[in-house]
Amino acid sequence: MPKKKTALTIEERLQQALVPAEEQPYEVPENWVWTYISSGFDVTSSKRVHKSDWLSEGVPFYRTRELVKLSEQGYIDNELFISEDLYKTFKKEFGVPQKNDLLISGVGTIGVPYVISDEKEFYFKDGNVIWLKNKGVFDASYMYYLDKTVFIDNQLHSMSAGTTVDTYTIINAKNTIIPLPPLSEQQRIVERIEELFTKLDEAKERLQEVADSFAVRKAAILHKAFTGELTQQWRCENGVSDESWEEKKLGEVALLLSGQDFPPTKYNSDGNGIPYITGASNFDDTHILINRWTDEPSVIAQENDVLLVCKGSGYGKTIIADFKEAHIARQIMALRVKEIIDNNLLLYYLRNKNRFIKEQGQGLIPGLSRKVILSLTINLPTLPEQHEIVRLIDDLLARERTAQQAAEQALASIDLMKKSVLARAFRGELGTNKASEASALELLRQVLAEG
Repeated sequence: MPKKKTALTIEERLQQALVPAEEQPYEVPENWVWTYISSGFDVTSSKRVHKSDWLSEGVPFYRTRELVKLSEQGYIDNELFISEDLYKTFKKEFGVPQKNDLLISGVGTIGVPYVISDEKEFYFKDGNVIWLKNKGVFDASYMYYLDKTVFIDNQLHSMSAGTTVDTYTIINAKNTIIPLPPLSEQQRIVERIEELFTKLDEAKERLQEVADSFAVRKAAILHKAFTGELTQQWRCENGVSDESWEEKKLGEVALLLSGQDFPPTKYNSDGNGIPYITGASNFDDTHILINRWTDEPSVIAQENDVLLVCKGSGYGKTIIADFKEAHIARQIMALRVKEIIDNNLLLYYLRNKNRFIKEQGQGLIPGLSRKVILSLTINLPTLPEQHEIVRLIDDLLARERTAQQAAEQALASIDLMKKSVLARAFRGELGTNKASEASALELLRQVLAEG
């Protein structure tokens, strides 16, 4: 007759709960320990809810996508529910998530944590979500931030290696190794993280305002340029009258060339012939991408012509031609300036009028007519003042772009700083640990004894 297994002692169970020294990823303070998620949580999932039980009202029912949104936003406009009776049955027979439990996404977008922070009724989809029932070893918010570290993310994805879809199973969750500080230290770590994150978020908000306001500042510079405000001091210094500006139609200051489309048999992608410019996909603010060529050009734009997208996606975009010559398609107009206007000034004028120009688009696929463009009016200063306007615009926009780029780089660095804060937090490097405090080992021993 087989012998009955002897129950493990508390010390034996404690040794099983500790990660062996050779498997510990990095050093932590002496009063911390390395353990497994299963030491501090009962790891499980929900009971099956069939699709036929989904309702349009009742107790909220969350899938992975809803839980991810709740984790990121703190709220959600939920569309799925189950009946109150079904919820009560689950609650009575199997239990439901309680305050300070955690739910972890287990399929697709894995490892996203959601802390149960109140007693509101809800249920969730089985299999796709891991339910961590808190035994009191871990502060729920500590686990929330720990789950956002690169360390945990790497661990989860290494467990998921080889699967078609990223999957975090109950077994994997139980075996996930985590650093365990004393409970009061966990709470101090959370407070310090949130304090630092608040400051970083405030800085991020200010930087985002700088990055987002570039278009507004650019529009203000162009407005001042074409109302005469930008060069008012220049006119005073050079004895030029405010009355020297003259109103002109665009047709008086530039020749307009309308493009012509080619069938595929008349162009190539091999670089043979001259460039063939087809539309907005060839443009950015400063450069023209060449990806087609033709041997049979008919409408040829030249270097320094102002090119305007007049039809289709991106209509209204403008750029100065930086090639010697190219054939332009029907989606492009080329404006070749006469001697009385600087081509860069014309470019800035069209960009200043971009919103108005786009409003003139007609047709199912919006397009601009020659008449619309040629009838635009421009207040034209003398050529020397035009050159000064262009110089000032170039200088001011360059400064604004530098400020925008600096803001964007700083924004990216804030995300890296948050990752650094999290990495340091779970190594005991935020200055919150008290070496005199009772070791987390005692907390773990107490919970195992109660279990």
